Amino acid sequence: MQSAAGQSHGQSQASEHAYPDHWEADVVLRDGGTARIRPITADDADRLVSFYEQVSDESKYYRFFAPYPRLSAKDVHRFTHHDFVDRVGLAATVGGEFIATVRYDRINDLGRPASAPADEAEVAFLVQDAHQGRGVASALLEHIAAVARERGIRRFAAEVLPANNKMIKVFTDAGYTQKRSFEDGSVRLHLDLEPTDRALAVQLAREQRAEARSVQRLLAPGSVAVIGVGRTPGGVGRTVLRNLLDAGYTGRVHAVNAALGDPAEETEGTEGTEGAEGSGGRRLEGVPAVRSVADIGAPVDLAVVAVPAERVPEVVADCGAHGVQGLVVLSAGYAESGPEGRERQRALVRQARSYGMRIIGPNAFGIINTAASVRLNASLAPQMPGTGRIGLFTQSGAIGIALLAGLHRRGAGLSSFISAGNRADVSGNDLLQHWYDDPATDVVLLYLESIGNPRKFTRLARRTAAVKPVVVVKGARHSGSAPPGHRVPVTRVPHATVSALLRQAGVIRVDTVTELVDAGLLLAEQPLPTGPRVAILGNSESLGLLTYDACLTEGLRPLRPVDLTTGATPADFRTALTAALADDACDAVVVTAIPWVGENGATESGDGEVLAAALRSAVAAGPGPAKPVVVVHVEMGALAEALSEATRTRPATGRTTPDRTTPGRTTPDRTVTVAPATPATAETAPDPGTADPGAGPGVIPAYPAAERAVRALAEAVRYGQWRRQAADPGRVPEFDRIDEPGAAALIARALGDPAADPRTGVTLDADDTRALLGRYGIEVLPTLPAPDADTAVRAAARLGFPVALKTTAPHLRHRPDLGGVRLDLATEEQLRTAYAELTDTLGKPAELQPVVQAMVPRGVDTVVRSAIDPGVGAVLSFGLAGAASELLGDMSHRLVPATDRDAADLVRAIRTAPLLFGWRGSAPVDTPALEELLLRVSRLVDDHPEVVAVSLEPVVVAQRGLSVLGATLRLAPPPPRSDLGPRSLPSYEATP
Repeated sequence: MQSAAGQSHGQSQASEHAYPDHWEADVVLRDGGTARIRPITADDADRLVSFYEQVSDESKYYRFFAPYPRLSAKDVHRFTHHDFVDRVGLAATVGGEFIATVRYDRINDLGRPASAPADEAEVAFLVQDAHQGRGVASALLEHIAAVARERGIRRFAAEVLPANNKMIKVFTDAGYTQKRSFEDGSVRLHLDLEPTDRALAVQLAREQRAEARSVQRLLAPGSVAVIGVGRTPGGVGRTVLRNLLDAGYTGRVHAVNAALGDPAEETEGTEGTEGAEGSGGRRLEGVPAVRSVADIGAPVDLAVVAVPAERVPEVVADCGAHGVQGLVVLSAGYAESGPEGRERQRALVRQARSYGMRIIGPNAFGIINTAASVRLNASLAPQMPGTGRIGLFTQSGAIGIALLAGLHRRGAGLSSFISAGNRADVSGNDLLQHWYDDPATDVVLLYLESIGNPRKFTRLARRTAAVKPVVVVKGARHSGSAPPGHRVPVTRVPHATVSALLRQAGVIRVDTVTELVDAGLLLAEQPLPTGPRVAILGNSESLGLLTYDACLTEGLRPLRPVDLTTGATPADFRTALTAALADDACDAVVVTAIPWVGENGATESGDGEVLAAALRSAVAAGPGPAKPVVVVHVEMGALAEALSEATRTRPATGRTTPDRTTPGRTTPDRTVTVAPATPATAETAPDPGTADPGAGPGVIPAYPAAERAVRALAEAVRYGQWRRQAADPGRVPEFDRIDEPGAAALIARALGDPAADPRTGVTLDADDTRALLGRYGIEVLPTLPAPDADTAVRAAARLGFPVALKTTAPHLRHRPDLGGVRLDLATEEQLRTAYAELTDTLGKPAELQPVVQAMVPRGVDTVVRSAIDPGVGAVLSFGLAGAASELLGDMSHRLVPATDRDAADLVRAIRTAPLLFGWRGSAPVDTPALEELLLRVSRLVDDHPEVVAVSLEPVVVAQRGLSVLGATLRLAPPPPRSDLGPRSLPSYEATP
């Protein structure tokens, strides 16, 4: 505990430091609920006293090492008055009331109150007993440690009684470097607050568990209240209630209508039941109906809100007071409607989080969970999807309807569905946390119109993609702004760059919702291909050739198509498919089919169902490792329908074997009984909620065009390759000739220059640029100014002939196509002639700013760049120099820090990469030297985030070695990192 001297010291400083509102944060706790963390102020005296009265005597003893039944006035004053520098207190609140507190007091080497430069502080916690075990103390430790680091404190000291195992575990599990000793009957802990890899790993693991749990609470509630249920059929609330009941929801359902019991209104449409639960025993759609959540005499886990926006605040307050865990807000009239609605949305988020509730919406379409133990359809979708292995998230209700219909039509079931509308709180990031280790989900499909936290999304997507496919289609790609209602950080990164970075993270990036369904269906129902070799077989030579061409276009390696002729029977298809599946020379099979035509010119009846049965039989009986099979059909709707019926006709139980290519998934055992060939009837079809998704051959995806089938297959091939490479992501190599301290000193000196703008920073001159890059082993060929011909000659003599003469004027820089560069000038006469030509043709020397540079070995001109974007972080880019590559956007991109594998991929990812590897008989260039340069630039930017932009252009890569002929470098205070620091939910306080 702090001495009285510490109190007076802190109070003398209190008026000098403004309230640090940036320390406020909403956090998700271990059980999925939320709490607000904020600094404690003098206005919190009554809250502190009330909080302390609810703490058990045992917890008080653990805090003060003695019986301490109540706080004195002096204690209350001391614990609520801080200077926010040497003495800081934070509180975790729910519903505006304290549930836990933490404080630190800066101390010197003797343990006495101190000020900076003392860098140690004593820390102590107190958590209300009802909230212990929720991870509150762990969250508070992250936040108080971040505050301490900001205030120059590097170590925490804590004294804990040996019996206080929970508190000792909070410290030891945090991942910080620590020392422990036993003194005078207590455990003395010292924590180094410098973040370690283990501390970061612990923090991220806790974040994942908490956010996943918060979504699980929404998707699997034990009880649901629908608020805004009309007394007559129709309307949003009544529709959701009907959908809940029709889906067979397994929990308790309540209807809420504030107008019930109003004497001015009759009870038309309200069913009265004597003695039933609710006001006056009223029921709607057969469930208890009440006027408010407070009238429900039982816990409510989830509330679906379907009332006008102006009534939502009172509904949220009612839910919060009743202990509701989460909200699905269907109501519109929020940020999508303009500035007033945007403020209403921020207020909604603040209010809900103050009660510990999470929100889906507002302006949401709803949520669905097909698990047999839940059967939740809290949405406007009239039909409950079948049970399947796909998790689907959309930000658009209209797109959600289309995707649900498309997946259902093609026989694909879902594990869960979330349409989040304005996604003011729960977003795609939260769903990635949930689906990452959700055993019911094998494939993740996302329709996104904006990405609120791109850094976090990329991190979560990479982790999830390592165990299950993540397929993304992004809307609003070219609008230049986020859709109405979406608050996202400003980003300068072009759409093509974002796509490249998502692919680096293993995300399967598609362009349309049709492609989203195409890829999702294949990935959910078929094993991953182990390579790009594709067998093609069918009864149409022309369709086979179209498929062959489509494979080449997508970078696959098709085998020669097998033409079964138009007279092929289903048995012929089965035999050919069985042979292809047994062939070690192929990794996937595309079956092409056109209708059979009888002698009278009519299509033979039943051919689709019979062929579907033959194909499923071949897949089920195929020997060897599983291979994906897809079908391309032309005007064979019966075939597509029969293939999609597999989920409804396959046996409810069956033996499965582990899928070696997709951890966590299963593929059919090849000896499983074949499903019937005819479509299921209502009497024979198993309940989709109870069918075993791993039994039987399952759905064979069918596509009406070869291009669609092959594109989906190609995405699976590329994803499978990424998965195999992700097992060995490469390493960040160590290089010699790196002087990190020297670079840091140069950067500090440049940013400390009075001429440097404190916001935008400074662009280094040529000498400082060369010096800073040189600290990382990057040598830039010097250039000498040539304001006149005589100076140019002297510069050439100094550098040695032959030389290059080039302009550096902004409008001519890096544009040799405009004639601003003269090469291989071997003599003084040639140099003077070239100088005269430049100045006569392009302008005066003062305008052209000519320079002279030594010639280097011939090679391929390339460009290496890096820039820090506030949305996605530091990005490393590579391409060939010149207008053509710039015009075509032929650049590759990777996130920093780049590994050796990333560098190799950067060089090979551009379309013009063959020019580096001996295209048309030219000599290959030194790509290892180029990869090393990329890695050195990555290391520079990663070590020094003040380096916000680097451009090396051109970089001439020769047969041996390379030469950096030009470089620009800009320094600035780095943008804040949204993915570092303590765990917190996005803030919606600032205007977009």
